[in-house]
Amino acid sequence: MTTPLMPKATAVWLVENTGLTFDQIAEFCGMHSLEVQGIADGEVAIGIVGIDPVAASQLTREEISRCEADPKARLKILRKDLPEIVQRPKGARYTPIAKRQDKPSAVAWLLRHHPELSDAQVGRLLGTTKATIQKIRDRSHWDMQNIKPTSPVMLGLCSQFALDDAIEKAARAADRRRPADAATPVRADLPVVDETEEEV
Repeated sequence: MTTPLMPKATAVWLVENTGLTFDQIAEFCGMHSLEVQGIADGEVAIGIVGIDPVAASQLTREEISRCEADPKARLKILRKDLPEIVQRPKGARYTPIAKRQDKPSAVAWLLRHHPELSDAQVGRLLGTTKATIQKIRDRSHWDMQNIKPTSPVMLGLCSQFALDDAIEKAARAADRRRPADAATPVRADLPVVDETEEEV
């Protein structure tokens, strides 16, 4: 079960401001009922300021009232419609020394299988420079004879999600660059109809 954001502070508020049982509060906050009893006795969570779960949009007053009326009922946390926030690290990613030698192979794989990716996208995805990408494209890299194109996901240099995201962005950019009339090519085997002629 999903617990509230700050379970101990939420338990403090529920003990002080509601008539819920210790078991109900313990199950909702992911704690043991003896710990909740210790909060009520003033032995546990001394100095912790309680957080109102209603104000934090984790519970409703109706849910608290429902559970106060029935000691067997359990509190249900509100579901949020917002997606989970994906934390992305800022700055350069650290690549272990053992995997640094695999970067040229991953670059060669991306250049072969996804030529629509720009050099900047490949560089961001793998943490390499544009100069290295250009040398591999020109086949003038100093270790070219040992480079075997291998998927960067298999090498552990990027996630499948990050690779799919980069490919999708490159496809959207290519669609924006393509003129509108080039999107629907005219087939040579179909007769051309002049729309200006009047029907007889």
